Order: sequence, then C-alpha cells, then structure tokens
Amino acid sequence: QVQLVESGGGLVQPGGSLRLSCAASGSGFSSNEMGWYRQAPGKQRELVAIITSVGFINYADSVKGRFTISRNNAKNTVYLQMNSLKPEDTAVYYCKMPGVSWGQGTQVTVSS
Repeated sequence: QVQLVESGGGLVQPGGSLRLSCAASGSGFSSNEMGWYRQAPGKQRELVAIITSVGFINYADSVKGRFTISRNNAKNTVYLQMNSLKPEDTAVYYCKMPGVSWGQGTQVTVSS
C-alpha cells in the first residue's frame, strides 16, 4: 500500500522561501500524476499545483510565478519550491496521488 509523507514545512517570513518534499513508498509513483494541495484554517482544501507522469504542469492562479512543482521518479519524490511567500500561503500542505490516502501534511506558516 502506497503511503505519502510530506516534509519541509516551517515558519518563514513574508518574501521567504521553502521547499516541500513528498516521498511515496511502494510502486506506481512514476506512472501517476502528483498534486500538491493546501488547506488553510476554516477553508476548503485547494489544489496548488499538479504534475503529470510525463511532466505536464498546472498551477493555481494564486501561486503562478512563485511556486514550482517538480518530481524525481528515481526517488519517488515530488517537490514544491515556494518563493516570495505571502501570509495567505499559510496552510497545511499535502501531496496526493490518485487512489492513495492523504498523508499528514506539513504546516507552512508565513508570518513576520
């Protein structure tokens, strides 16, 4: 059974950067699209970025030009490079593979 483990969150000042990682155990990573989602307090979970198995990428309008999603199939890992962070980026960030349960997520807090 595939499990997803997110890491790399933390507290950062506005304008700062963080790099999130999501490691997938088991098989099937390279043939699946992978997504990053986030959920802020009191809000619904929303899609941040998605990368398909062949590398097509799409971003939410709110993060275009600031966030970059990438994947390393040899390491079964998907990344989210977040630059120019804003307080409104504060949320728990999750990665997702189709058919796999949500992981615990990683908290990102942007505050001065």
